[in-house]
Amino acid sequence: MASHSEHNVDIHDENNYDPTVWVPKTTSHGTKDLWKKFWVLLALTIADVVAYFTWPPSIARNMFFIFMGVAKAWYIVGTFMHMKYEHRKLGYMIILPMVLIMFFLYWMMYEGNFWGTYK
Repeated sequence: MASHSEHNVDIHDENNYDPTVWVPKTTSHGTKDLWKKFWVLLALTIADVVAYFTWPPSIARNMFFIFMGVAKAWYIVGTFMHMKYEHRKLGYMIILPMVLIMFFLYWMMYEGNFWGTYK
């Protein structure tokens, strides 16, 4: 096999290409979109940390953390696992149980506050 150092090879030439070195032309490898996702998740995480250190412990704070966790999970599943391109009914099949789980978590925390208050 001939050495590639003997002549100048254009690795992006789509008409006269050498299959051992050819690389398809792209304008972006998706890094701009990836950085956008990074900044969104960073903002949500910073909001979590700020709320943790500024809000007093309460059911509202707990519900905020549960909501933020679900929001981050929804964003990650929608963007990195490409769920936003699926059918709406499939998305509803995933979101509806999550809403019910959040409701039951709130209900358990609310009922847990009354533990031992009635004698």
